Amino acid sequence: MVKVHVFNGPNLNLLGQREPGQYGQRGLADIMQELGEFATNCGIELEHFQTNSEGGMVDLIQDAGGQDVDYIIINPAGYTHTSVAIRDALLAVDIPFVEVHLSAVGAREPFRQVSYFSDIAIGVISGFHGESYLLALQAILNRIEP
Repeated sequence: MVKVHVFNGPNLNLLGQREPGQYGQRGLADIMQELGEFATNCGIELEHFQTNSEGGMVDLIQDAGGQDVDYIIINPAGYTHTSVAIRDALLAVDIPFVEVHLSAVGAREPFRQVSYFSDIAIGVISGFHGESYLLALQAILNRIEP
């Protein structure tokens, strides 16, 4: 069975109440529940985590390296534009990952258009609110299906 971990960064625990025009009106729990149901229907083992701390995100990524995780879906949130530590953790564990963003980062402020992860990700999905996660999981499925 394919194992996928989903890592959500800072402030994503506030989805649904934080700038719904940018990030959508659904909460993280609802988005992750829908993603989990889709994963189960596709025979994928999925776990999801959220942390507001950079060190917490690094720990989650490092832990995934020792748990036979096949793929990571990561929304680094604000750390997208700042975290060499998270980038280094992803490189260290060498698990293929999809970078996800709820908002259309390319249409936002210039500093949000810089990602420390896009060049090492297998793909980047942004702008589809909660559906961005479903698209990421579908992309992973497309990679593993013959």
